[in-house]
Amino acid sequence: MTAPKYINTSVIGIGQMGLGISKNIDKVGMLKSLFDTNLEALSEFDGRNDLIINHLSNSVQSCDVFIFIVPSTKEIKDFLFTNDTILKIKKGSVVIDLTTSNPEDSLKLSKDLSEKGIYYLDCGMTGGASGADKGTLTLMIGGENEIIEKVKPILKSFTNNIFHVGKTGSGHALKLIHNMATHSIFLTTVEAVRSAEVLGINPKKVIEVFNSGNARSYISEARFPNHILSETWDGRSRVSNLYKDLNMVTSLLNKMEVKCPYGNLTTEILESAVKKDLKDTDFTKLFLEYYNLLD
Repeated sequence: MTAPKYINTSVIGIGQMGLGISKNIDKVGMLKSLFDTNLEALSEFDGRNDLIINHLSNSVQSCDVFIFIVPSTKEIKDFLFTNDTILKIKKGSVVIDLTTSNPEDSLKLSKDLSEKGIYYLDCGMTGGASGADKGTLTLMIGGENEIIEKVKPILKSFTNNIFHVGKTGSGHALKLIHNMATHSIFLTTVEAVRSAEVLGINPKKVIEVFNSGNARSYISEARFPNHILSETWDGRSRVSNLYKDLNMVTSLLNKMEVKCPYGNLTTEILESAVKKDLKDTDFTKLFLEYYNLLD
């Protein structure tokens, strides 16, 4: 059997992140196959006879790298192990998992794939949908460095920074920790700006001062000016996504008896938002709803 050359890529999941990632892989000539149950998501590739779209048999025979951008490990396992798809994938192929998942599930999936002769990389990513569009994402990867190097030309097409952070599971673990910090900072900044507003200080002035001092962060430098103060409310992620990630990481840490009071509080506030039927709302609108979440 010919060894994979790691240039023919299949992307499974063409959503907010997947579309931008796919288009950037396409630009460097390494996109071979696309999958998504939502045909509208694939519309930008209409007429592309050089791509295999939603055709399982041809895809697994033609590709050696499979990038999953789906909600969780469950969807990956369903795709690979239903109808024995896994048996049709070439040995030595690489599964790149760009989900935000429980590291324990990532380890189990890695073991299952290894038994079939398939490599696995768990990749946390940050930079949002705009970063996917621009090809400026940051990846935090768990797995074997040798495999990372082999697929790096593909990864570089949609990233600015690639970090090998440790053994399998480490990429998803750090992604969860990253999101715990990010979402906690977001809600803290929302609380600070709303508090200053109650005291008669213009929110734009608050952010201007924050960005000139020690309270600055990505949230104050980008999220507030671009998505909140602009009143565009287009952070391109739903409240339910934030809650899923925070609940996952705090549940894991609490299970391990690792104290995380700020993470727990952030999870509680996001859970309140979900209970108030805001789960499908763009998360930037939590700025407007903040005090209602504390009732």
